[in-house]
Amino acid sequence: MTSAMDISAFSNCRILVVGDLMIDEYVWGSVDRISPEAPVQVVIVDREEYTLGGAGNVVNNLAALGAQVSVAGVIGTRADGDRLMAMFTAMDVDASGVVRDPVRPTTRKTRIIAANQHVLRIDRETRSSISEDAHQALDMFIRRKLPQSDVMLISDYGKGVVTPSLIQTAVRIADACGKIVIGDPKGVDFSKYAGLTLITPNQKEAALASGVDIADDAGLSQAAHRLLDISGVRHLLVTRGKDGMVLFEEGKSPYAIPAEARQVYDVSGAGDTVIAVFGLAVAAGRSFRQAAVMANTAAGLVVGKVGTATITPAELSTALRHDAISRKHKSLAELSKIVSELRRKGNRIILTNGCFDLLHAGHIHLFSASKEMGDVLVVAIDDDTSVRRLKGNGRPVIGARERVRILSALDSIDYVVVFSSEMLPQLIETLRPDVLTKGSNYTADTVLGHEQVERMGGRVALVEVTESISSSEIIQSIRSNPAK
Repeated sequence: MTSAMDISAFSNCRILVVGDLMIDEYVWGSVDRISPEAPVQVVIVDREEYTLGGAGNVVNNLAALGAQVSVAGVIGTRADGDRLMAMFTAMDVDASGVVRDPVRPTTRKTRIIAANQHVLRIDRETRSSISEDAHQALDMFIRRKLPQSDVMLISDYGKGVVTPSLIQTAVRIADACGKIVIGDPKGVDFSKYAGLTLITPNQKEAALASGVDIADDAGLSQAAHRLLDISGVRHLLVTRGKDGMVLFEEGKSPYAIPAEARQVYDVSGAGDTVIAVFGLAVAAGRSFRQAAVMANTAAGLVVGKVGTATITPAELSTALRHDAISRKHKSLAELSKIVSELRRKGNRIILTNGCFDLLHAGHIHLFSASKEMGDVLVVAIDDDTSVRRLKGNGRPVIGARERVRILSALDSIDYVVVFSSEMLPQLIETLRPDVLTKGSNYTADTVLGHEQVERMGGRVALVEVTESISSSEIIQSIRSNPAK
């Protein structure tokens, strides 16, 4: 089974990026005095660095994660345009859709940074709409490339490239060939994005575009549903900085992903990372919820770097494994609040419990079959003392901490809690499961806690796992055949 967090398929994904291409210039220096000419700092420049910005940073993120990328946009014909095209060439990106306009400058944002502090930003740009010739060239490129791509990403920075007409072209082609188009919006009129599969505004953008003051979750929900109505998009992913992000989908409850606490150095480019990783995850076959989790993790990594930085596949893989464990492993007190909210939204809670020492195929089948009986699967594992009492000396072979890590890596499991045997009544009372599952080596009346579950209106279900070898048989086999 391929893990939902596996990113190995990224290298096979073909992504089309269209939007406002920019150069980000970073001027690094130090400050040791105030100017005698005016009350401003004097920055002594140590070095300068140029990176891709705007839609170019989306491309940069995709290329860094191994995707096959095509890009379209409009730039100037002078040095900044040359620099930008050279960067695309170095990354082996198909930039044949980039139009060079002799009367239009390449957007450049210059950031002055001293002692890791952002001192000043200087923008060189035009916000006027692109020429008709440039527009037609972009249209032709989209018509040619989108059918060959897995996902199209539109990066709108309000510099004149992403027009309602361009979006309509993309939507018509995407609908005709069954492609997903995701947009990072700009401005207050989201109706221009009608027909896109999903847009990714941040919370401030969502508040401005909806006209709703977002002070709490209720305000966010109101703003999101208003945006879904006025924009005509099918899905909405609102990024909330330190509060993570929330995915809104028609007919489903909002899906909130909390941010992982990390040191924040620079938030510039985080939105580019979100749309890049979300689009790449969807192209790799992940669900929108799984894609949102991956994008949230990636954004948490990139804000810990200075500048419009990217992340490597190794960094993302490591962080996803860590985040999956931290998200799923909960205390009983934490689960009490989570389950109450889930039940309020109509979710069915499934509980299975056991030692799960030396995981085998029977356990995997138990988990997957249990998950099919409801919406949320909670796996409760006996702590090490309980396992030793139940199974004897020498057990557990794998300690509770590692068992949590292993179980958290399984897609079918939503939450893992560690408990002691005598806490089973408290566990059942707290979770009040709709179904308590066990393997078919039990009978319903021998399942501990069955009476309590049934009194609460739940039931016990036995899952057929008789074809699988047991943990005890694995241990016996190891003892009988020691390594030479």
